[in-house]
Amino acid sequence: MFERYGEMDSYQDINSMAEGLFNGGELDGLKMLAKENGIPEEYVDLYTAGEIPVLCDAMTAAMGKLDIECKELKPKEIMEDWVEYIRGQCAESDEMAKAVREKGKTLKDCIAALLSWSFKNQQNVNGDIVKAAGISTKRVTLGIPGMGRAKKIIKDYYTGGEENA
Repeated sequence: MFERYGEMDSYQDINSMAEGLFNGGELDGLKMLAKENGIPEEYVDLYTAGEIPVLCDAMTAAMGKLDIECKELKPKEIMEDWVEYIRGQCAESDEMAKAVREKGKTLKDCIAALLSWSFKNQQNVNGDIVKAAGISTKRVTLGIPGMGRAKKIIKDYYTGGEENA
């Protein structure tokens, strides 16, 4: 994932590296840095033209990291919803965007925290519902967190809150 320049801990680290590459005339390196961090090529063009003062802000860096991680993990269905919850929280809070960008915080581990909660909190599904679904087994359990709970688990994972204790 972060093969050439390594995982950056913050948008400031990305901008510092970008400035060094730009000042050193390494435009191909700058483009690779942006690509590796999920930053759109248009931002590189704007940055090198002097139209924006830095390559990225906290939200752009967080969204870029999520994009790169999603390409690798290929989340589907409820996991896609969870990724959208993360994106929404980043858009609402600079602190959350910074936390998502932190080195060592990964989408894989965040989804693992949600999955772990899901297994620990399975509930029996009412027999009438199971029957209406055409399922012949007698016992069915389900433990997917609701939106509010999922958002809390996500925030706690990225910011070190109580769900991780």
